[in-house]
Amino acid sequence: MASLTPVAQRFVLHWGEMGSRWGVNRTVAQIHALLFLMGRPMHAEELTSTLGVARSNVSNSLKELQNWNLVRVVHLLGDRRDHFETLGDVWELFRVVVQERKAREFDPTIQALRDCLSSPDIAREHSLSRQRIGETLALMQTLSSWGDEMLRLDPTTLMKIMKLGARIQSFVRGKGE
Repeated sequence: MASLTPVAQRFVLHWGEMGSRWGVNRTVAQIHALLFLMGRPMHAEELTSTLGVARSNVSNSLKELQNWNLVRVVHLLGDRRDHFETLGDVWELFRVVVQERKAREFDPTIQALRDCLSSPDIAREHSLSRQRIGETLALMQTLSSWGDEMLRLDPTTLMKIMKLGARIQSFVRGKGE
């Protein structure tokens, strides 16, 4: 990472560490961080040399980022190579990540819970198990609907709601205004 400033290096390295904690390959997260921070399209060779990782690792990481809709291919005049860019708006990135995680993790869980409850075998389950599966499904569906509604809001409104949520929490605890 010789061509990055110390702050940029720290940001990219930290984002890579956080990515691995979120279940994302470190290099995938570092490439995304670098593209976000640089704010311009970069080709795979530039990503490889800047991050000091194998070209094959960059290629696989870019494919994964494209599958997550976090990176797209762009072409520059006079350059036949594919260049890659990410969204520059942090709120749009947040929306994409939440939507992708919901589609990959939340929605299949809701479907699995529905399948459990609609199975003829559910009648053989203990009533407490049936109840807990039903309660879990209700919670997951409620959170899913709420999340969809929040993602439809513009960032300014969403930020107001988040700040309001903190004040409501303080009020409910008896420390409020």
